[in-house]
Amino acid sequence: MEDFKYESPKKDLGFILSLAALLIFTLMGIGIDTDEFLQRVELNIPQNYFFLIYGVDALMIAGLVLIFFYRRIGVFIFPAAVLLHYILHNYYLSTFLYTDVTNLFLFITVGLLAFIPKWKFFK
Repeated sequence: MEDFKYESPKKDLGFILSLAALLIFTLMGIGIDTDEFLQRVELNIPQNYFFLIYGVDALMIAGLVLIFFYRRIGVFIFPAAVLLHYILHNYYLSTFLYTDVTNLFLFITVGLLAFIPKWKFFK
């Protein structure tokens, strides 16, 4: 942590752009879920699946909001929710979502590069 002693609590451009990229791919995943909801009868998708998947979508958004407000739990909720979203899609629909894989990749690479220097400001 000595390397980041001059880090400011101000949200810099890298922090904001990281969150924006994660939000874009999260919204793309929600768009896919909405498209599936609109085709639920044709695809024969169980109704309870959508309560579950939209709940996980809400967790992903909540994780990003918590990260924006420097809450440590958001850094853990977001990747766990994205992974759960991926698993649910794979289990219920046998689909591989590139948006989830890309979201995890962005979180691990770009996101953590922006979040780790600010970790001491997270509560």
